[in-house]
Amino acid sequence: MGTESGNWHLELTYDQWVALSISGPRPLARYKHAAAVVDEKLYISGGSRNGRYLSDIQVFDLKTLAWSTMNLSTELNADKTKESLPQEVLLSSSGHSMMKWGNKLLLVGGHSKNISDSATVRFIDLESYHSGVMETSGKLPVARGGQSVTMVGSRLIMFGGEDKHRKLLNDVHVLDLETLTWDVLETTQTPPAPRFDHTAALHAERYLLIFGGCSHSIFFNDFHVLDLQTMEWSQPQLQGDLVTPRAGHAGITIHENWYIVGGGDNRSGAAETLVLNMSKLVISVLTSVKGRDPLASEGLSVSSASVGGERILVTFGGYNGEYNNEVFVMRPKPKDSPHPKIFQSPAAAAAAASVTAAYALTKSGAFDFNRTEDSSLKVIPKNGSQHDLSIEINAIREEKKVLESALEDVRAENSSLKGKVDETASTYVDLSKELHSVQGQLVAERSRCAKLEAQIGELQKMLESLPSIEEEVQLLRSQKTALERDMELGAAVQRQSSGGVWKWIAG
Repeated sequence: MGTESGNWHLELTYDQWVALSISGPRPLARYKHAAAVVDEKLYISGGSRNGRYLSDIQVFDLKTLAWSTMNLSTELNADKTKESLPQEVLLSSSGHSMMKWGNKLLLVGGHSKNISDSATVRFIDLESYHSGVMETSGKLPVARGGQSVTMVGSRLIMFGGEDKHRKLLNDVHVLDLETLTWDVLETTQTPPAPRFDHTAALHAERYLLIFGGCSHSIFFNDFHVLDLQTMEWSQPQLQGDLVTPRAGHAGITIHENWYIVGGGDNRSGAAETLVLNMSKLVISVLTSVKGRDPLASEGLSVSSASVGGERILVTFGGYNGEYNNEVFVMRPKPKDSPHPKIFQSPAAAAAAASVTAAYALTKSGAFDFNRTEDSSLKVIPKNGSQHDLSIEINAIREEKKVLESALEDVRAENSSLKGKVDETASTYVDLSKELHSVQGQLVAERSRCAKLEAQIGELQKMLESLPSIEEEVQLLRSQKTALERDMELGAAVQRQSSGGVWKWIAG
């Protein structure tokens, strides 16, 4: 797909990846870079290729579909920062994280040749094109790469990763961007196993979700939730499609849906693009690609962009036996409206909220506009009671609509559950048939085992009689030997007798 149409994004088929046809030079192919979208521009930072850390900042314009290189200047005070080098505060790194904060891009963590002992936070000023290192304080986390960094309001939550000594981590740190102070979050319950190259997402401004990743020998497909209010870890069960273990995948959230792309297990790439409904905890395969496709790569990136008012997913790079620099886009089909709950049925939550609101309305009586904080609202004395009654009626009608909508949701969910029950019953019937078949096979196997045991008994008896047979054979051998000796002795005597007669005649 090219730039023939200014509305190229409207030509996309829902939930299908399309490779953009790009004219002009492209960035060097890479993986384990960092990416973020700001104002319809995709920013790519660093990455790795052939064991070498890259040091460029590339910009892809989603309007013109053209690449350009951002030339940065180093902040004047950057060379005064401890353990920082002039002209290299942003460069030569991979496995780092990038996100927008104000008019800046922040880059956190990552592996590099000149890595310090503690995690570094770098910045790119999108207005002045200056770059530098942000001086942070507090309980600084150890330097690492392959971690996840999630923005929660004005804070960054860092989880896991691999330090420069290849030690795997599962600690949780928080950076307050207002004070630039690091702290350690003390959590309870069982945390995820130490890992890197996983993905993380935020739901309802409260829950930190962790999916997949790997250790040095194991690839994960588990799902963990950290409640940022209670600081408790949990591992709720996901419903839906079976998901293979993977690491190096990328994820992005749109409302309550978490889109997960690519990844792999060092043997094959993950060809499925997944979508996880964070409220219902249902994961499903949105679409799949063929093997060796750039979208089935480790270390690729995925970002969310608004192009012409349309929400678009954008991927770049990755490694699946070869390094990629393709740009793929997808127009996700609008899903259900967001429900800020994670452990409760969305339909039930909506119904409960509506009932609570209706109950509060019946208890409140007439509205008192004199107490409102909005001074622009005025009370009309004439026909005031009729006015209040009209407001109540309209409010009740709105609540009725909400309740009817919630009821439809509950009915739809009940219908879905009924379908699942019917499917389970059908599965039970199939399993029962299979069980009967297996039981018949077991009866046949038992009969065969009984015959084999009888044969084994006969063979054991034959083995028990072997010693007596061996004794008889030994006796026969002894008799044969004695007989052969007697025959040889008789032959010798005969030879001596014959010789004596001829000697007498000759003499």
